[in-house]
Amino acid sequence: MRIFRRTGLKKAVPAGLAILLGLSLAVGATGQPQAQPRANNFESIAPEAATGRSEKQATRAASYMNAAANPYAAEAGAEIMAMGGSAVDAAIATALVLNLVEPQSAGIGGGGFMLVWDNAQRKLRAFDGRETAPAGVDRRLFFDAAGRKKGFMEAVVGGASVGVPGMLRMFELAHAGYGRLPWAALFQPAIRLAEAGFPVSPRLHALLERDQQLRQMPQARTLFYTEAGTAKQVGSLLVNAPFAAVLRRVASEGSQAFYTGQVAADIVAAVRNSPNPGGMVLEDLAGYRARERDPVCAPYRVYRVCTMPPPSSAVNMLQTLGILSHFDLARLAPLSPEAVHLVAQASRLAYADRDVYVGDPDHVRMPLEGMTERGYLASRAKLLDPARGSTVPATPGEPPSKHGALPAYGRDSAIELPSTTHVSTVDAARNAVAMTVTIENVFGSKQMVHGFLLNNQLTDFSAEAEENGRPVANRIEPGKRPRSSMAPTVVFNADGSLRLVVGSPGGSRILGYVAQAVIGVLDWRLDIQQAISLPHYLDRNTGLELEEGTAAAVLAETMRARGHKASVIELNSGLQGIEVRSDGSLIGGADPRREGVAAGR
Repeated sequence: MRIFRRTGLKKAVPAGLAILLGLSLAVGATGQPQAQPRANNFESIAPEAATGRSEKQATRAASYMNAAANPYAAEAGAEIMAMGGSAVDAAIATALVLNLVEPQSAGIGGGGFMLVWDNAQRKLRAFDGRETAPAGVDRRLFFDAAGRKKGFMEAVVGGASVGVPGMLRMFELAHAGYGRLPWAALFQPAIRLAEAGFPVSPRLHALLERDQQLRQMPQARTLFYTEAGTAKQVGSLLVNAPFAAVLRRVASEGSQAFYTGQVAADIVAAVRNSPNPGGMVLEDLAGYRARERDPVCAPYRVYRVCTMPPPSSAVNMLQTLGILSHFDLARLAPLSPEAVHLVAQASRLAYADRDVYVGDPDHVRMPLEGMTERGYLASRAKLLDPARGSTVPATPGEPPSKHGALPAYGRDSAIELPSTTHVSTVDAARNAVAMTVTIENVFGSKQMVHGFLLNNQLTDFSAEAEENGRPVANRIEPGKRPRSSMAPTVVFNADGSLRLVVGSPGGSRILGYVAQAVIGVLDWRLDIQQAISLPHYLDRNTGLELEEGTAAAVLAETMRARGHKASVIELNSGLQGIEVRSDGSLIGGADPRREGVAAGR
């Protein structure tokens, strides 16, 4: 397995890129764009965040490509495809290595979503491995005995926040339909690396050093920290033998080795006996099932954009694109005030619908088709003032519903944080996977079992079941899957051929990150790496957010003058994408804000 030298993109936009973006940079005495005060943000983790990041170049390949948030993981997927594995095989192997080298973001103690494109059958399927609430969960889970709603971290740490993990069941379901190599072969890269050890990366070290709760947990302290209680240094070897042992069992016995038996018993014990205990029982694990669903798709220009259906709120990313289809973005520079204004205004309308209508489709009636209906989006587009922004939150629309009258849903109050990871994979047959997986918060619930961390996914539910007397669609209920913003996305050309595979971590900001990458490639004709590297801006119906330390931050006063409530903060995405060119070649891009690469042949 090759080891890649870490690269990244400087926060100060290079002069050549500034010309491409149509920018006139305001600079301070240092000659760099003026940065705004730093904001507290759970993903402000990158060790080089204060000093900037170096440029990344697109990766080109003729046969296959795998883009992931860590070089070891990206190369593991490429190794699997070199052995004749499918895109699904490669994505599974990649995710298992990510559990090892990027434990803060995802793992078998969590869940995720997969979009799988079968090129020969011209068929796209969606696999839902989202965690579920235990059957015994109570709607007052995140309130104390006095009726006070717990603070976020108070709710996160311990067993109460742990949902029933779904990742391995999802992998097994997808592999049964679209795998080529034997199931056990997919585990070998992660097993080898777990047993031999891997060097601690700068990002992992910085996260470990900052986390005060994790170091108090015995298993995690033994694995990640020195005897003095400090995080293991960058470059030091991290061996995870307990995790390797679990992988060996699942490789030989299937996912039942995780969902029943000793591993399952230890998960339940960790949840029930931890501080802030939860009520998970063995039957919750044994009864978990991944779901195969129909993806949700909508036109954008001459293209067709497909993404994950609910419980993902990725449909609201499609709404952003659908609203913007009424405007000629191609004539605007990517960081022009006009482009920022239109994208922000469209996204705030989409987020307004998201916070009311989206939930688990097995529990909630929602106007899914209506939210992307052409007439409805045209009516929403008419609400955009081409010249002025607004500091007043947008109100949700009334999308048409095939279910007839819907309940008067209340607004969701869930806090969705960004410790997640994404994998984009295209194999030699042009099958593709867009997969986003997560344990929710950084290091999840902080509870570790057999070398892997348990999620805190239940905090993605709305703590309140009602808002002003109206039921909240994303309220917590037994067996329910919490709403997510994970938006693995696949784009097709007008002739139905594969064009783009992309996705990102980033909590509720994922919808904005993915939409911006799609616009960058399709409207502004950037390659996927250039689109991923663009400075971020979005509005989650809470005000315009501009990425600090980039050329976007320079626009703050200009956008305020246009009527926006603008703030400058760190927007640390983790986009990974692959585009298929007209000649069939592949171009891969990895987010310079993290440690990822695209690996291909």
